[in-house]
Amino acid sequence: MTWKHLRSEPGPDFHIFRTRFDWLENPRNFHSMKAVVLEVPDWITVAAITPEGKIVVVHQYRFGIRKTTTEIPAGIIERDESPEQAAKRELLEETGYTSEKWTSLGWVEPNPAFQDNRCYQWLARDVSKTDVQDLDDGEDIAVQELSVKELRQEIQNGNMRNSLALLTLSQVVDLWGANFSHG
Repeated sequence: MTWKHLRSEPGPDFHIFRTRFDWLENPRNFHSMKAVVLEVPDWITVAAITPEGKIVVVHQYRFGIRKTTTEIPAGIIERDESPEQAAKRELLEETGYTSEKWTSLGWVEPNPAFQDNRCYQWLARDVSKTDVQDLDDGEDIAVQELSVKELRQEIQNGNMRNSLALLTLSQVVDLWGANFSHG
């Protein structure tokens, strides 16, 4: 069922997202309600695989949970940038790795209950370390290459719980199986 949009009003801008208030009419009972929407830039995630089948991961402190996590390279798509350009830029900036073999894995809606953005998922194969990291002032990222077994251990130990990272990696497993080095 489609909810009737009555009006919108801009809310506060918090730099990493803006808020918007939408007034909507419920098609079931015709009651109107105010919904909060976070206007969030689109994101990318990158499953970066070395020629040896190792997965490039990043370890970084996450403010929301106040601890360091294991994730895959990811970030915001800048204005005037395509998802593929953002994926290549983020992989290089966060890790110093590059690749000539890129595959789009599609996109997902991170939390459509109150966010309006997409997360584009990418696979970079045969990545190699070609440069140094170029981190933002708010980043402190350690880079590591993990075997599939080591990656599974990170997940089992609770160090890797970022749902978008896990979803992207599951796409790679679905396409190539547990042996990331072929394709």
